[in-house]
Amino acid sequence: MVELKQKEIAQQLMTSGHLACPGCAAPLAMRWALDILGNRTVVSLPASCFSIISGTFPYSALSVNLVHTAFETAAALATGLKAGLEMTGRGDAPVMAWAGDGGTFDIGLQALSGAMERGEDILFVCYDNEAYMNTGNQRSSATPRLSFTTTTPRGEAGEKKDILAIVAAHKIPYAASASVAFPEDFKAKVKKAKDIRGTKFIHILSSCPTGWQMASDLTITAARLAVTSSVFPLMEIFDGERTVLNFLPDPRVSVKRYLEMQGRFSRLSPEEIDDVERRIDIRWKRLVERAESVFIYK
Repeated sequence: MVELKQKEIAQQLMTSGHLACPGCAAPLAMRWALDILGNRTVVSLPASCFSIISGTFPYSALSVNLVHTAFETAAALATGLKAGLEMTGRGDAPVMAWAGDGGTFDIGLQALSGAMERGEDILFVCYDNEAYMNTGNQRSSATPRLSFTTTTPRGEAGEKKDILAIVAAHKIPYAASASVAFPEDFKAKVKKAKDIRGTKFIHILSSCPTGWQMASDLTITAARLAVTSSVFPLMEIFDGERTVLNFLPDPRVSVKRYLEMQGRFSRLSPEEIDDVERRIDIRWKRLVERAESVFIYK
């Protein structure tokens, strides 16, 4: 049994010894993604928490080819890497851009949009911890409304950017949301993206105990509550047109439970919490109305 366990650890492409904060969901997400994509994967990694998590030169917690790049160029580098692999007869090797919300929603959006418009054969993954956590928890356009950050001490005034809607508008073949609290759904979506040619996009809600101000052992609990309260619906969008839901909360958990477990929402009044729940209800109903089908990964 011990030998089998050691063999399993030896085969993992995301190893121990990384530099993530306790409870960070991102290493778990990377481990599962690489489990599916395989050891020929090439990763484009822009400035982000993960550029630190992966380890300091000459060490790396990733046992695949990894190229660090500037904040805004994850998709551009991934495009070049794929072109180089194709020119050298290795075009079947997966290329994955792995960026945080800052490198996706904000600074990296232009390069991502260009790659999607051209139909580059890459997988772009956004691990979204809902702020610029690597530099001390500043707000991004992925920061939820009323959430505390160091640059929004009274709460974020705007709504979180709907990145999946923006991606879907480019008519790429596959876009999806995923959560570390639903591993089988997560892995199935990475597998599906691997088998599709063209630009693929997966949006992962990546719980951050440090920035979300909660205990490090609540990572998976928070991620699950985000889904079961419909704060973060699990879905797939095909060719920018057909929406498929992957989880129907029954019954739906109160958004209040999700908010109250995180210190970043501790300043909210009962009226503000009710308003957040009302907005989530409206968004969820619209999503259910436009979804063509429901496919739940077991």
